[in-house]
Amino acid sequence: GRGVAARCHGMGCKVIVTEVDPIKALEAHMDGFEVMPMSQATKIGDMFITCTGMTSVIRKEHILQMKDGAIMGNVGHFDVEIDSEFLLKKSKSVKEVRPNLDECKLKNGKRVYLIGQGRLANLVAAEGHPPEVMAQSFSNQILSILYILKNHKKMENKIINVPEEIDKQVAVDALKAMDVKIDKLTPEQVKYANSW
Repeated sequence: GRGVAARCHGMGCKVIVTEVDPIKALEAHMDGFEVMPMSQATKIGDMFITCTGMTSVIRKEHILQMKDGAIMGNVGHFDVEIDSEFLLKKSKSVKEVRPNLDECKLKNGKRVYLIGQGRLANLVAAEGHPPEVMAQSFSNQILSILYILKNHKKMENKIINVPEEIDKQVAVDALKAMDVKIDKLTPEQVKYANSW
């Protein structure tokens, strides 16, 4: 859950965390997230992503109080985190609006959306990785191939990690492409770092 919250926050979402574990709730709060019970969150949230490994996280009573247009998805554990049985069997109508996205019209007139019928969305509804991830992956692969071509005679016949200088070059190129600027070490800092 922590990774999902961080990624969503990084994309500009206002993230609310619901939690049963007091330690995890405190960690989420200290990480800057709003923490509240599911019964409160479902009244104000637009999208709900479960990632708990627990059954019945989003139940009928939560679904019924969601906003019209709310979206639910599960990336936690099998198809037991969201009460998809209630949604798919008790809705006035269920319509697939695109592959792996069902619109469920509730008897109260609201429409809620369920990704992948409540199954693990990252497995059943994935449509590929974001372009930024693919660009970094391909950059890493091509630089690794060039490294192997240049160094293959002195390399051992075993699995090796990608050299750190390749990872750094990919990071530098990605930051440049995203117009993200960072600091550079001063000569004094370089001297200090190399002194011990």
